[in-house]
Amino acid sequence: MAAGALTPVALATSFTQAAEDLGPTSADIGYCRDMSVHHLQALAMCQRVLGRDTGDAVQAAAAEVLQNQAMEVGQMRAWLADWGVSTVPPTIVMDWMGAGQGNGMALENMPGYASKDQLLELSVLEGRSRGKRWLELMRAHHEGGVMMASEAQNLATSEKVIRLATIQAKVQTYEIYQYDLLLAGRYA
Repeated sequence: MAAGALTPVALATSFTQAAEDLGPTSADIGYCRDMSVHHLQALAMCQRVLGRDTGDAVQAAAAEVLQNQAMEVGQMRAWLADWGVSTVPPTIVMDWMGAGQGNGMALENMPGYASKDQLLELSVLEGRSRGKRWLELMRAHHEGGVMMASEAQNLATSEKVIRLATIQAKVQTYEIYQYDLLLAGRYA
């Protein structure tokens, strides 16, 4: 290799640092903003089942989602604040990934986002019926989250956003698998 030439690793590192130096893109910001509001609804769903008689498996799953996603919301909101971007939950989402021909969509139409009626139903059901409904709603919620995380892996330029999206996609895919097992077994 010629003196002063960059190795492939050095070139990749240089490119990544250059992208970070330019600041966040609309995909970086949009993903953090939209996934934060998506996670906030997951937290609200967890609060509707924790401490209730829904079965140990749902209690453990909801506690895990609550702990992980609360931390991630804090992380994404901190990044948004560092970037000088509002952390107020958006009413129009997914424009960063081209939804609605780039105009986005209403928050209530976000993939996996539970409707008000679904949240009310989750609140009034009891026992294993509530646990089963939580698994169904959280499964759909995670499917929407995985779809967004996959898009962020392709569209974001911030290394930390890409890393978080990759982790989120893997974790939520695994949790969907766990929920499927529970829905086919104890909560059938």
